[in-house]
Amino acid sequence: MKLTRKASLALSFLFAATALLFTTAVTAQDGTIYPLETPEEPNAIPLGTGGVDEQTAPETWFRQWGDPMARNISTATLTPFLPDADKANGAAVIVAPGGGFRWLSMKNEGWEVAEALAERGIAAFVLKYRLQPTPESLDGFRESMEQLFADADASPDGEKNGEKPSGPPRWDLSNQLEDAEAAYALINERASEWGVDTDRLGMIGFSAGAGLTMHSTLNSKTMDLAFIGPIYGGMGPVEVPADAPPMFNVIASDDFLFHGRFGAIESWFEAGRPVEFHLYQNGGHGFGLGNPDRTSNRWFNAFMHWLEVNDFLAANS
Repeated sequence: MKLTRKASLALSFLFAATALLFTTAVTAQDGTIYPLETPEEPNAIPLGTGGVDEQTAPETWFRQWGDPMARNISTATLTPFLPDADKANGAAVIVAPGGGFRWLSMKNEGWEVAEALAERGIAAFVLKYRLQPTPESLDGFRESMEQLFADADASPDGEKNGEKPSGPPRWDLSNQLEDAEAAYALINERASEWGVDTDRLGMIGFSAGAGLTMHSTLNSKTMDLAFIGPIYGGMGPVEVPADAPPMFNVIASDDFLFHGRFGAIESWFEAGRPVEFHLYQNGGHGFGLGNPDRTSNRWFNAFMHWLEVNDFLAANS
């Protein structure tokens, strides 16, 4: 697939972040990776979008920072988290976890977020999208990621010799976009059953999931999202469509993706589209719903308030 300029702009920030994210993960003392038996997902609905080319390893799971992570996903699924009938307000959100398109943080950036949304009366749907292949063994996975991102580091010596550093990979997101589109179509198809007002169906994502949310917004021909919420995603500028949905954007100033850049926010503002931006003093990267003693912990309440003020939590009259 040949990426359009706007797609390239949207993705340019994302892959550089992937290297830093995993390098931090594998070296942090509290980030040790442990094997995990594949959990049951009784409510997961296969999206039927096919497999992954050159994927020979089965889907496997591991635990890091106490959270379950999935990798080598070659069958995309959608898991509904529906609110109790007495709380349901008709709004709905597709939730896309992150993990650099090599793994997914299913609990921290998926299930927990969906449960919190359902508690507020919002139908939430966790998208487990297809990923780039990684080695089957856990040791091989660790080694491959360390090597990949060591190679991606810009080399001062290489620059001096006139060599252009290779940089991180720029992956084709055709599979992931197809998965997001299939999730959107399934929710529309079963909207009556699930109590969803399709005019109030949005998407939020975390890290790489924020990148997929942005990529879907800029490139999908079939998704008409009511709103989007990129949470600690890349901040690079993008070309914003005239009919782009309102955006709620969150990042912490100590997140390695930030670096004082406001490109995505400026792009939305200059396009005359509604945008709300929360830059928190601290929180780092990958905080999900929040970590103790960080200012970023209040983002979810701010998001709920934003949805309410913009009439996404009430049926159109």
